[in-house]
Amino acid sequence: MPSSPQHPAPTPSDRSGAVAEDLALYREKFRRRLPESLDELHGPTRGIVDLPLHMAWSGMTSYDMSKPRQRMGLYRTVLHEGLHDDLPRYLNRDLLLQLWPVLRTLVGRTVRTVWEDAFPQLASRSRAAA
Repeated sequence: MPSSPQHPAPTPSDRSGAVAEDLALYREKFRRRLPESLDELHGPTRGIVDLPLHMAWSGMTSYDMSKPRQRMGLYRTVLHEGLHDDLPRYLNRDLLLQLWPVLRTLVGRTVRTVWEDAFPQLASRSRAAA
């Protein structure tokens, strides 16, 4: 739609405000999914894990926990696509803490920031590994 008196073109400050608002909504989406505590995460540490379609809508759906790359892929997928009730079912506290120094480099910045802000023990694991 061309600019007109009724619909003026957005100014740069309008656009940056919209971007900031979109980013805040995106962060909130992940914040709402978080468990209260990492102690709630009792997911599997071995065997084959099959993810439901709402998480594994593209690519792999089954992950062999004995294979490090598949285990990392499962965690990356669950962190990005999992809903609040999925996190305790598919993530394991001890395994998440173990994987975090590498996993944090494989997830998006927003996911990483939300998890590290909520759970300082994840951020401290990253600093200790560095």
